[in-house]
Amino acid sequence: MADYIYLPDLQKQAQTPAKGILSQTVQEGQGTKTVLFGFAAGQELSPHAAPYPALITILKGEASLLLGEDWKDAAEGSFAWMPPNLQHGLKAKTEVVMLLTMVKGGA
Repeated sequence: MADYIYLPDLQKQAQTPAKGILSQTVQEGQGTKTVLFGFAAGQELSPHAAPYPALITILKGEASLLLGEDWKDAAEGSFAWMPPNLQHGLKAKTEVVMLLTMVKGGA
């Protein structure tokens, strides 16, 4: 059994539903968890906070990304690092594929 994970194309790995939001954990362990999200156009991830740092990468689509009190336009290639307890959320303007990595082992 391999001690690594290799996904040749995250956009193809993601499932974007006709309605709603789908998520799949693609990695978990050694203090991190990586989740691939597919958002239908118009879907929202309600503002919330987490007790650990996290990274967001937009792989496909256009969205409004809430970081603290700021709304940012996000599109393919957009990246955000968030410290612990930062309120964040997302509003998908189009179909969106997002990669979220949570760093549970450090602050």
